[in-house]
Amino acid sequence: MERALKPKISNIISGTMGWGSWGHNLNLKEMENLIKTCYELGINTFDHADIYGGYTTEGDFGKAFLNSGINRSDVFFISKCGIQYPSEKRKLALKYYDYSKKYIIKSVETSIKYLNADYLDLILLHRPSPLMDANEIASAIDHLKNQGKIKAFGVSNFEFSQIELLKSNCEIELNQIEFSLTNNKSVFNGLFDYLLTNKIKAMAWSPLGTYFKSKDEKSKRIKKVLKPLMEKYDASEDQLLLAWIMNHPLKISPVIGTTNKERIKAAIESLNINMEKSDWFSLLVASQGHKVP
Repeated sequence: MERALKPKISNIISGTMGWGSWGHNLNLKEMENLIKTCYELGINTFDHADIYGGYTTEGDFGKAFLNSGINRSDVFFISKCGIQYPSEKRKLALKYYDYSKKYIIKSVETSIKYLNADYLDLILLHRPSPLMDANEIASAIDHLKNQGKIKAFGVSNFEFSQIELLKSNCEIELNQIEFSLTNNKSVFNGLFDYLLTNKIKAMAWSPLGTYFKSKDEKSKRIKKVLKPLMEKYDASEDQLLLAWIMNHPLKISPVIGTTNKERIKAAIESLNINMEKSDWFSLLVASQGHKVP
């Protein structure tokens, strides 16, 4: 039986990395309006990390959420921890990872405080570290669950061997990875097979990949295939790119970073695209530049 995170994660997730100083520099009223827009359109899940905005975005979001009038129990807050990031808030000599029990607990408690959230629905280890101690991580997660400070635990950017290292000590419910039509290695390297076998949910960051950023041959091939599909499905390019991800059996939830209401609406409408297998494969072939084996 598939694990059910409660409240259920929305099929489209709002990524907050670019809301603050790392992107759009939204003020508190603009953040409040964006939170309301997402919620009203059906997105109840907000993806954070402690380092976003140099450790400032969670605090700004938390103030805006408090003003939104939305019940905490009606939304799903995700945050990530483990990266020690040089910034104005932390005068560090270099970026590194810290997955000690003390640091994980402190990071979660700080995120809860900043988000005005009482608890996190899901905490993710941001990136794998070569110094991970599975027992120490499990001890931190058990403590946080027993204290009611987190509801579920997962990872981000982990391969299956790294998940296996932790899985024997604690339940892992989700892996957030970079995945898109232009970055589709997880379809072939065994990771998706592993997640399906172990009933671990997946989220995809950067779901549009490099398609709109690069003018390389790969993007040109994809564009050529997308053109007739746009007419066939009455959909935009970005909607088809999202639908391609979501039509995988893993039921991947894309993390979208847009702050534009119309693009948010368009992303949600992509949920209705039931892509034919031949069209799915035509896009894969365009991305790879050769036919499937």
